[in-house]
Amino acid sequence: MFRLGIKKILEASGDINVVGEASDGQELLSLLNQVSPQMVILDISMPKISGIEATREIKVTSPHIKVLILTMHNKIEYLQHAMSVGAEGYVLKQDAGTELFAAIDSIRSDGIYISPSFSLQLRDEFIKGCRGEITPGIDPLTIRQREVVTLIAEGKTAKEIASILFISTRTVEKHRSQIMGKLKLESTADIVKYAINKKYITLDI
Repeated sequence: MFRLGIKKILEASGDINVVGEASDGQELLSLLNQVSPQMVILDISMPKISGIEATREIKVTSPHIKVLILTMHNKIEYLQHAMSVGAEGYVLKQDAGTELFAAIDSIRSDGIYISPSFSLQLRDEFIKGCRGEITPGIDPLTIRQREVVTLIAEGKTAKEIASILFISTRTVEKHRSQIMGKLKLESTADIVKYAINKKYITLDI
């Protein structure tokens, strides 16, 4: 529903031609083999292939295509990941009503656009950097791995996770193995502790 709403808003502007839409990351990449838009607007949390992974692929195969991330994820780590793979813009869905066209115009002019909601976080990071203060590093997990960790911590089975993320149970197990190896974890309990520490989930007390 949100995607359809954005499409109508863009088409109503009069100077934007929507050449296609996709329901997941895999469909998006397939669509880009048929059309060559100036810009792609996508979410981070997409089935099959995440927005971060899709952006990385787009920048390898079609570097001329601009990418605007439109998402609910308001943590600076997500913004850092998006920028690191080449996205030109990052707008929070809560700001879409007032910021979407400003972001599109900026990116069209070869600029970079970041939701004003990040202003304080970016200011604090900049000040810490100038002062040489140690700041927490970027989460080593990919967006998809974070999603898997969150769902594991919520008690979901591999089959349930596969259904939610539109991937196979084998892929879920592969992600789990990579996560445990990368973080040097030994059990599901360790994964849950990591998710709590990173605030992927909260405990209801």
